[in-house]
Amino acid sequence: MPKKDSFLINRLKSVTYAFKGAFILVSTEASIKVQFCIGIIMTVAGFYFEISTTEWLIQIGTIGLIMALEGINTAIEEIANFIHPEYHKKIGLIKDIAAGAVFIFAITAIIIGCIIYIPKIF
Repeated sequence: MPKKDSFLINRLKSVTYAFKGAFILVSTEASIKVQFCIGIIMTVAGFYFEISTTEWLIQIGTIGLIMALEGINTAIEEIANFIHPEYHKKIGLIKDIAAGAVFIFAITAIIIGCIIYIPKIF
């Protein structure tokens, strides 16, 4: 029976896999690249407009959540393509639903951005 790794070693391996996955997403997926650039722009805007601590928390949470949702959507698409590489109506539906979830939160993120920045701009 092979020796089991310690709790700490397992956590370090998990973090390594997570960093690898994040790097793959940011370096290969167009939708994540777009969201990453928007996140940078909004971060610069946050410093420029001197948003409050609460606004920072909401903005960082929103950026993180939209990027996480994009990552989950990408994972769902990859699994669907692996399971059924050819077009299939049900796989198409699954992929559309996953993309729709990202779209819903993207609209929410735009509304949050408007609530934070419109009063500062005008």
